[in-house]
Amino acid sequence: MTTRRPALFCLVAALALRPASAATRLLVTVTEQKSGAPVTGLQAQDFAVFDDKTPRPVEAAEFTRDTLDIMLLLDTSLAGGLVQPMAENFVAQLQPKEQMAVVAFHSSADLIQDFTSSKALIMSSIAKVKYGNSPHVLDALYAALDGGFQNSPFRRVILLLTTGVEGYSRVGEREVIRLARRNQVSIYPVYAVGNERALFELLAKQTGGASFSLRDMRKAGDALPGARVFDVLRAHYTLSVGGNLGLGDKLRVEVKRPEKMQVSAMAIE
Repeated sequence: MTTRRPALFCLVAALALRPASAATRLLVTVTEQKSGAPVTGLQAQDFAVFDDKTPRPVEAAEFTRDTLDIMLLLDTSLAGGLVQPMAENFVAQLQPKEQMAVVAFHSSADLIQDFTSSKALIMSSIAKVKYGNSPHVLDALYAALDGGFQNSPFRRVILLLTTGVEGYSRVGEREVIRLARRNQVSIYPVYAVGNERALFELLAKQTGGASFSLRDMRKAGDALPGARVFDVLRAHYTLSVGGNLGLGDKLRVEVKRPEKMQVSAMAIE
């Protein structure tokens, strides 16, 4: 008669050796509330992480500046001309290894330039866009997230250049956030008017991104804000957090400093 004790013993031993809690990594972006500049120099003890109301220990925090794969979502609705002049300034910020794709959107979203490091090709595609219809921002984000970064070797970023108007998308912000998290994509809205400010801040906060008001940046003297925006895009912390954190909306990260800061986070694999 064959005995199964050795196999059972191996299973019990494997379970005994399994760590009680696996560390989770979080991508966290921290910016100064007033200036919008990235905050550097923070240590693990400066962060507090909560899963709902349960605190999780932060075991390590590492600040890095990443090479990016950027998908530029360009508003080509009837009012899109308000923001198109900013596109050239953003393209100029690309570093040699970085690539950008361009999606033009109004009531639909169309890939007009696949990922390339050629600034000339990118600008040529932007110069040919035609404007029309109302902007469906969330639909465009969902379409870009759904398979748009399949072969991206670097950190995945959507740079949403929008007038700031949402034209009744079919999908909601929660669907967009879930898909962004699943595909490990951070969203960075840059908007001209503040109609949807709360929406843009939510999209950024829940995906490890940041949002930017062109009006606020102009008041601060940044007529061409590309350098400042890309400084934030590349800068982030990676936190190692004890316990198993899900990808739900109840994940919250705070910085234990008296200064006012904007903090966003996304769990990463």
